[in-house]
Amino acid sequence: MPSKYLYGFYGFFTLGLTVAGIISILFSILWRKNDLLLNMTFSNSDLTAGLVMGIALLLTSFLSVGAIIQRNHVTVGLVVLNWVLIADAIIVLVIGSFVWFFTLRERSEFHTEYAKLQPSQRVTIQDQFSCCGYFNATDLIEIGGRFCQSSAFANALNTTVASNFCVSPVTSHVDVSLNHVFSTTYGFMAGIIGLFLSSLCVIKVREEIERFRRIDAKRGGRGFV
Repeated sequence: MPSKYLYGFYGFFTLGLTVAGIISILFSILWRKNDLLLNMTFSNSDLTAGLVMGIALLLTSFLSVGAIIQRNHVTVGLVVLNWVLIADAIIVLVIGSFVWFFTLRERSEFHTEYAKLQPSQRVTIQDQFSCCGYFNATDLIEIGGRFCQSSAFANALNTTVASNFCVSPVTSHVDVSLNHVFSTTYGFMAGIIGLFLSSLCVIKVREEIERFRRIDAKRGGRGFV
């Protein structure tokens, strides 16, 4: 039968896939809270995609357990598992690449999201980061609140100071979350690839065991000299 080390690797990557699925599901649920900047960063569609990815990874880990406990001559479960792992890899790459590509255009992408906010929400952000307007003092500015109290004050801001306008503090704040998301998502690929390779090894070893068993049966069960 396959060595305990091969089974050990198989179990390790199965556990890793389980943890990845739980992480994805957990954050997809927790991040649906009422948080202005978080809601700007991840839409309900984004969080639903993360939830689907997490469920897919978790179901794959259950399939992995079911496939490995089959008898040596039964490898169909492992074959199905490998096809499911390929589908998982595609899902992970698509979601990770989508988030990564978004980070390349953060300033312009968040300008669109910033424009969708209610005036009171923009005032909240201006007060939180002590900034006026998005790209400059005339871009989506809201007069009011604690910081941007008048147009004269906004126009007098130093245009060379990045924090005076909301684009830099907003994107700097959300950039951490975005980078963590796409790097963690890509990290899930390690579990997928590791389990895929482990499964191929188990299939190969089991096929060899079954081949020798049949040869031995033809020889009357006497084994090899």
